[in-house]
Amino acid sequence: MTELRSAAFNVVFFAISLVMAVLATGARYLAPHRVLDVAMLWARCQLAAVRIICGIRLQVSGLEHIPRGAALIASRHQSAFDTFVWLTLLPRCCYVFKNDLSRIPLFGPSIGAAGMIEVDRNGGGAAIRSLLRGAERAVREQRQIVIFPEGTRRDPGSPGSLQSGIVALASRTGLPVVPVATDSGHLWGRRAFRKRPGTIRILIGPAIASRTERNALLRGLEDGMAALDRSPD
Repeated sequence: MTELRSAAFNVVFFAISLVMAVLATGARYLAPHRVLDVAMLWARCQLAAVRIICGIRLQVSGLEHIPRGAALIASRHQSAFDTFVWLTLLPRCCYVFKNDLSRIPLFGPSIGAAGMIEVDRNGGGAAIRSLLRGAERAVREQRQIVIFPEGTRRDPGSPGSLQSGIVALASRTGLPVVPVATDSGHLWGRRAFRKRPGTIRILIGPAIASRTERNALLRGLEDGMAALDRSPD
């Protein structure tokens, strides 16, 4: 039954994505300020689909730790679920995304049009400068920046080292960094076909001041996310 539900969800996921990509393409030309609205509708539809079809529900704790207006959120990344759920939780979400996604027909150009921040993970200093320019724009627009500081998806229980981009973002924007843990990988695994029913938890911790010294900031983030990882259900 899990396999059948997973297959049905995959069909629905791509169907919704295709429809929304077409709508977003139209919005890019006719009403560019509405592209983010289309992205948020896409995310809400996917969240409803995974709940109805696969029996995956969402439990969020600590939303009060996210400041109003511009924000910088450093989240664990275990599943594709993480790449859309924040569009349903924040008023003006702005993901930092890898530039490979921008090459997807229809969908790719709409990501940038929605105000997301593209980064080339192999771009060195130029990539960091591009990331910081995007972050400055997001702050001016009072967006909530979501970054996965480990750089890629990790299996549950195997967090990687944090990348330097999160420190550069905190330093340039002056925003406190909000650490986030999730257990999404237990139900929707990394590159996994099967989506198991259950509840995905997102745990949001207290913000860490951006003026904290670099190594102390990284340690604080690692400790904060690890503490959230250990939090009971």
